[in-house]
Amino acid sequence: MVRTPKRRAEAASARRRWPAEWETQTAVLLCWPRATSGFQEAERSGVERTLLTMASAISRQERVLFLVPPAGFATAPRALEVTRLGGDPRRIDWIPLPANDLWVRDYGPLVVFEGGAGRLVDFRFNGWGGKYPHADDDQVTSRLSEQGTWGPAVVESCPEVLEGGSIETDGRGTVITTRRCLLNPNRGSRDEDGIEALLGQRLGARRVLWLDTEALPGDDTDAHIDTLVRFASPQVLIHQGGVGHPDLPVRQALESLSRELAGLKNEDGAPYRRIELPSPGRVTDSEDRPLPATYANFLVANDALLIPQYGVASDAPAQALLSQAFPDRHPYPMDARPLIAQYGSLHCASLQIPAGVVPESPDGPAAIVEEQRSRTPPLPHDPGSRRTPK
Repeated sequence: MVRTPKRRAEAASARRRWPAEWETQTAVLLCWPRATSGFQEAERSGVERTLLTMASAISRQERVLFLVPPAGFATAPRALEVTRLGGDPRRIDWIPLPANDLWVRDYGPLVVFEGGAGRLVDFRFNGWGGKYPHADDDQVTSRLSEQGTWGPAVVESCPEVLEGGSIETDGRGTVITTRRCLLNPNRGSRDEDGIEALLGQRLGARRVLWLDTEALPGDDTDAHIDTLVRFASPQVLIHQGGVGHPDLPVRQALESLSRELAGLKNEDGAPYRRIELPSPGRVTDSEDRPLPATYANFLVANDALLIPQYGVASDAPAQALLSQAFPDRHPYPMDARPLIAQYGSLHCASLQIPAGVVPESPDGPAAIVEEQRSRTPPLPHDPGSRRTPK
């Protein structure tokens, strides 16, 4: 059941705003895989290529803050690969920094604006409820602050556990999330009222839309919203559908999600327009265990739209639907199969930094966006032969 949203922490939230992903950005944060990331040695080259392809597309639009291992990382060959892929290595900052995993969406900062100034809200990260090592990930935001990456922006450290992929905003004070994740005891002892107050205080949320949906098969985040439902605008929701999935329980769960979304209203009291994405089907690892493949895990980066692809027939219709949802963005289809081997995709592996926080590149984000309106050719996309995930 979907609870009617309440307006909470009104006085506190009125001063703050958490921007939507489609608003102008200065940079996107990425992280190179580490020894603790869980990828098999044979999988690493595919993961690295996907990340460099992402960096290449993003660097056409804005800066890339790429966290790399403090020792043993060779920048030059990676910069050459970015150039070969059509990106601009001058817009990529290779930042040596310890980390446990590459899913920077969940442990990086959430940027809010208050009184015209950007603030970086740094929630605690506990490895998705203590499932994985996380001590270095939890310190990424503060260590970047110590290095001066955030410029004069204030970092607001929070004792509460919250992952960026577990919540989604329309930029106008509405947040959508799942009970299965935010109310999970492995994230701390709290109830809906407490979460709504927290999101109001820290992120300026005025409405919280709660979903009872199940997690995708193989998902280890306890149903992160960015695997299931995304905003395309304050009036439009994009969601992962079950059409094309061979397993009846999965189709039924996603049909239930669709019915939940049909009952939600936007801030004006009207039903959301909904765009349902086809299913990539049953994607598994080498031991036939399900992996949480989803098209909802796309990334908006200024004039670009990075779209996950899984080497299946539904890739093309999913790309078409997402391109229609963001008609002013250039679509960049990306092979997400290497990433999904460790249960994440493009959005999980990236984190946008809105304009007005980190220092701009010499061109500035507005100039970069305008430059890209010429619709430069897309990056090469060749998923190659079907690889066997871990």
